[in-house]
Amino acid sequence: MMKPLCRLPLLLGLLAGCAPLVAEEPEPSGEESALSRGEWAPCGFTPSRLRNLGAARVDVHDLVHGEGVLYFAANDGVHGTELWKSSGTQGAGTLLVRDIARGPESSGPTELTRVGDRLFFLADDDVRGRALWVSDGTEAGTRLVKRVLPIGASFVENQTLVAYENRLYFSTVVPDGTDGYELWTSDGTEAGTFMVEDIAPGQASSFPRRFIVHDGFLFFVISMGDETWLVRGDGGPGITPLLEVHDGSLTEDTLIFRMKSVGRKLFFLVASDDNEASLYVTEGTASSTRRLRGFPGRYPHDLVALHGRLYFSAGAGLPEGEELWVSDGTPAGTRRVKDVRPGATGSEPAALAVAGGQLYFTADDGTHGRELWTSDGTARGTRLFKDLVPGAEGSSPANVTSIQDRLFFSATLAGRGAEPWVSDGTAAGTRALDELAPGPATSSPRDFIRSGWDVFFTAEQATGRELFALPFRPEAHCERKR
Repeated sequence: MMKPLCRLPLLLGLLAGCAPLVAEEPEPSGEESALSRGEWAPCGFTPSRLRNLGAARVDVHDLVHGEGVLYFAANDGVHGTELWKSSGTQGAGTLLVRDIARGPESSGPTELTRVGDRLFFLADDDVRGRALWVSDGTEAGTRLVKRVLPIGASFVENQTLVAYENRLYFSTVVPDGTDGYELWTSDGTEAGTFMVEDIAPGQASSFPRRFIVHDGFLFFVISMGDETWLVRGDGGPGITPLLEVHDGSLTEDTLIFRMKSVGRKLFFLVASDDNEASLYVTEGTASSTRRLRGFPGRYPHDLVALHGRLYFSAGAGLPEGEELWVSDGTPAGTRRVKDVRPGATGSEPAALAVAGGQLYFTADDGTHGRELWTSDGTARGTRLFKDLVPGAEGSSPANVTSIQDRLFFSATLAGRGAEPWVSDGTAAGTRALDELAPGPATSSPRDFIRSGWDVFFTAEQATGRELFALPFRPEAHCERKR
């Protein structure tokens, strides 16, 4: 049995009495542990379009790694937007899982979330309204879990389904209207789908959202009246309140946001007004939850973890402009890494990613244009990684994604549109994949994700945004060497 934690209705009077719990270490995934052995590399540099999904305008999105298979949502021009799966460049191929809303109508699967060997998502079968579904990857095993929403209703804006302790957690409301939007959980069965706790009793709502699993617990944001809280739970009844934000001038969805787990610390932003946000940190207790510093102008973004520290882009409203920042969880240790572009303009770092113990990001130093940079966390170790387009124009790298210590990204060269690239973390080992839209046309690759022994991504073609894959395996398993 889970022991209840301190409950929110007791609010500030109980904050001092909420004892911290000892977190359990998460168990490693057997599949990921086995596949992570050895150095991974692309088997060649020619991506394959897996299937021409139709002559009409195609749209592939919401790519999710499953057990040896990729799940995604797509519209093939025949079945509407439905759930699909792909085994990549080997296996059974790329297939429709189930036509949930029969014919050209779309069930519109969203929030695809893997929990163990099951995939949860939201969909509308055009009969019972939008609701929670689950799939084992087969047509027969793709079914409605429970209609926990009245027809025409929608989940809370910015809602995220989250996997925690081999169950799904989410926010919803029951059709009979007896309760508001509260925290629910599901094991994939109707009987095992129920409300965890009525945090705001009766028809009132606590609107749980912005879920993140950190240090063995489930953290999320709730709102009641004009109070917004960051809270911690263990998946059962009872929550520990960590921070209250009270400001009626801001919308509840922008008060506490952009949470990032870094070791035992959870960093997050709190908006103090429309033009400033403050960086906070917590170690899971009210007493350890503290403000680090404020950032005027554009909110800090692209938060990543490296060597127990948080790296991010911030400072648009400061004299030096937007640059690369780091925080160790203390006010003194929250500082600018380097003024890459001296002056008020700022280099505007973006697309931060970590690979091989190094930080990579895109930036414009005012001389080389927007290019890929790297940093070891020091000013001296922050430098231009590779000048793909010499001069002030830049190659405009985008969608930088780290996969098994390789970088995948999009870059634009003269006479060559935005096309896919890969890097092993060295300038010499950074090269373009074969063009998907030859000449000056652009394929704008994005959504890079590994599933099985392929890197999948989407790219623009004449038919729309299609699905591509590049064989990517431990080098000993590549059929052909680079």
